[in-house]
Amino acid sequence: MAILALAGLFIATYLTLYHYGYIGTLVCSATRGCEAVQTSRWSKLLGFPVAMWGLGYYAAVFALTTVGTQDRFAESRRFALTLLIVTGWGALFSAWLTYLEGFSIRAWCQWCIASATVAWALFAVGLIDWKRSTTPFKKGEETSRSLRYP
Repeated sequence: MAILALAGLFIATYLTLYHYGYIGTLVCSATRGCEAVQTSRWSKLLGFPVAMWGLGYYAAVFALTTVGTQDRFAESRRFALTLLIVTGWGALFSAWLTYLEGFSIRAWCQWCIASATVAWALFAVGLIDWKRSTTPFKKGEETSRSLRYP
């Protein structure tokens, strides 16, 4: 999960730097809609760029997965549920933004789609981890929750 969160951090940082003018143009050859999406009325939420919210989200997921490597959280159902809720929120928010790209903005940003893919992958791993944490082990099985470890 930590590697996925780092990938999301990279994407969100890149888009945030573009928003604040540190990057002149976005590298977006496949769809040519990145700038249309990034400058649309939907590109801000509560006065901040959506990419900055993504940066905070991915940083939080990275922090949680790093903390999750500690032994005291290795078998924690509550911790796995927290990760599931946080990544589920990120996946749903990404789905909403992807919907807006296609039906309101009518342009596709490959960086945004990559971010949404990372968010859904984080949710999928979080769901698998949560299911493993709620499934009791059979006698003699390994007790390591390897998905939580980066």
